[in-house]
Amino acid sequence: MRFGVDELLADPAWWGGWRRVGLVTNDAARLAADPVVRSRAALCAAGVPLVRLFGPEHGLGGVAADGAAVADGTDPLTGVPVVSLYGARMRPARAQLADLDAVLFDIPDVGARFYTYAWTLWHLLHAAAEAGVPVVVLDRPNPLGGVLDAAEGPLLEDDCRSFVGESSIPVRHSLTLGELARLWQREAVPGVALSVVPCAGWDATRAWPAARVPWVATSPAMPAWESARWYPGTCLLEGTSVSVGRGTGAPFAQVGAPWLDAVAVADAVRAELAAAEAGGMGERVRVMPTVFTPREGPYAGATCAGVSLALVPEDADGTWVARVLRPVWLGLTLLGVIAERHPEELAWAAYPTAANPSGEGHLARLVGRRDVGARLVAVRGAERRAAVAAWTAVPGWGARVVPALLYPRG
Repeated sequence: MRFGVDELLADPAWWGGWRRVGLVTNDAARLAADPVVRSRAALCAAGVPLVRLFGPEHGLGGVAADGAAVADGTDPLTGVPVVSLYGARMRPARAQLADLDAVLFDIPDVGARFYTYAWTLWHLLHAAAEAGVPVVVLDRPNPLGGVLDAAEGPLLEDDCRSFVGESSIPVRHSLTLGELARLWQREAVPGVALSVVPCAGWDATRAWPAARVPWVATSPAMPAWESARWYPGTCLLEGTSVSVGRGTGAPFAQVGAPWLDAVAVADAVRAELAAAEAGGMGERVRVMPTVFTPREGPYAGATCAGVSLALVPEDADGTWVARVLRPVWLGLTLLGVIAERHPEELAWAAYPTAANPSGEGHLARLVGRRDVGARLVAVRGAERRAAVAAWTAVPGWGARVVPALLYPRG
């Protein structure tokens, strides 16, 4: 496995004519060849003339709190000035790009629409088109794999556009950021000069474990692969009065609240898995009651009764997660069960961020539709299962993205 940055470093012809280069990156961007080495340090050492860095949400160091504004600064590793793209601005100003020969983009993603690094890329493409500066995406694997049949909606609707979703793509999109950039060039930014340096050796039919590369925390609440695989579903509960386990050892792999009847909810979700015959998920997804004390978010410092998610046995080669697991289906089902069991306690919650200071409408922004919350509260049993199945289906997605694909899908 070699990431796009490894491939670029192996071919100095890429940067032979560049005199001034920008780079959008963070500390999670490492070399596949040596996961200790940050990509920006390796690029500088190779002679790529980096003169300006751009940092996404969580900052260049990747440690700023979720949704917190990040200031400009100077990179202590390279001494290069850093322009924040999550705070006073969400896209580079024309003057911050106009003096560059090219701007590189190298940030690991987790494969979910509402993870904001993708939208930093979206805004970069638009800004670079206006400034007439080429963009080069140094591609990385989608940790959830690239099986297009495993993509899960809903597709984002226009009235839910925000910095956690700017175009109509599914929650789990099954593309790399390089492929998303190619899709957006075709559909939204035809004027951008875009190149993508693909990964070498990535099997798009398998998830992260198959890469055999150590996981580096992509943000403070994504410390391990075990959190990333559930995130496209359990993050939806962030728009409610339920904790998603931020500030614990297993964020997004457990959810809960002081008022939750954990045993009843876990039993009900297991029953839903069996009743829906959800692609074999009931055979390996373990939904169990637990207890945790989050350090962040709702109920920080309080003991929460919770539900934990695990795979038994673990997915050693990443095939099962890439092909079978449906985290968005699971997250919507979990939300529906909690709504049924706790109609008085469950509430829709605001989630203030630098991109959405009021925090209003967070669930709709995450899920991509305004009708989902009310519908989940109103329906039960087979009717709820039908609604979740309809929301998560993405007919036509594979055909739509074929021109943007960079890797065989098998």
